[in-house]
Amino acid sequence: MNPAQTDAYLHRLGLARPPVPTADALRELQVHHLRTVPFENLSVHLGEEIVLDENRLVDKVVGARRGGFCYELNGAFGALLTALGFEVTPLAARVHGDEGRLGIPYDHLALRVGTADGSVWLADVGFGKHSHHPLAFAERGAQADPGGTFTLVEVGSDLDVVHDGTPQYRLELRPRELADFVAGAWWHSTSPASHFTQSLVCSRLLEDGGRITLSGRTLTVTDEEGARDVRELTTDDEVLEVYRDRFGIELGSVPEVRKRG
Repeated sequence: MNPAQTDAYLHRLGLARPPVPTADALRELQVHHLRTVPFENLSVHLGEEIVLDENRLVDKVVGARRGGFCYELNGAFGALLTALGFEVTPLAARVHGDEGRLGIPYDHLALRVGTADGSVWLADVGFGKHSHHPLAFAERGAQADPGGTFTLVEVGSDLDVVHDGTPQYRLELRPRELADFVAGAWWHSTSPASHFTQSLVCSRLLEDGGRITLSGRTLTVTDEEGARDVRELTTDDEVLEVYRDRFGIELGSVPEVRKRG
């Protein structure tokens, strides 16, 4: 990323450039990213190509003011962090599914981030409902977070990321590159077995710690205590208005789940 791209990215997040890449700066960057850049899979259903190239990802998040799913969000966020002087290493993970099954290889992309003050963190802005703050990478005890209690549990040479007692994904510690995740992104955007091809989602963190999610035409707003307000949007205009006013996404028509042969 060049300085102009970096400044534009920070402008979207509503942040000034941190003078030093510290743990506090990383925490602020992650929570603002979660509040500003939605987790969404609209490209899968709009027929838009998903390209894991740093400039293309930054153009989508900053220029088009869109979001994305894990490869896109953490790919773009990793580029921003690197430009700000953080030490960033992409890591691959497999998501825990039903009955203890693990997802495909390169199922998820997360970030190992080193800071100028010598600390190392697990940063993730691409897993939907997850930790609001980065998690201390070397800590094996419970870590309190506004999003719940998180624990990093050693499983052989890997780490399970556990949220409120439930394993979320199994993280490999071998360093990866963005290009390693191309096959995973292709599978998730094309396979009938991927949940991303079966439904529409657009979601972001709210400033009060709650969450707003639009799944198809169902709008759910959850407050920080977990209380949910759910309503069905009945007109296309209502749907487009929510995308525009609540997520900052301008669309010409309402996305629909694509039928796949």
